[in-house]
Amino acid sequence: MIPADELSEPAVRALVNAINANDVATFRAALTADATMSDDGTDRDLGQWADREIFGANGHMDVESEEDGGCSLVAHYRNDTWGKMRTRWHFDVSDGKVRRFETGQA
Repeated sequence: MIPADELSEPAVRALVNAINANDVATFRAALTADATMSDDGTDRDLGQWADREIFGANGHMDVESEEDGGCSLVAHYRNDTWGKMRTRWHFDVSDGKVRRFETGQA
């Protein structure tokens, strides 16, 4: 596993650390104002999804590997709703913040 503090891309590192700390304010600060996301190929409302899948369910990421300069991750993601699953994440970064991320089962 790769410690979140050692992830290559600073914007992704900030977002993963915010998820793992259950820190909504830092999570939002790591995103652009118009950030979007998709889950298993379907676009979702980012705020509602994060509240349900991360912050309301104690979400946590243990990163297994990274590629693409740290913008593509494979992680073991767990939360109180779904338990633990192996997931893939891809992040588009703009001006030091995450503009979009896509996640799904790996």
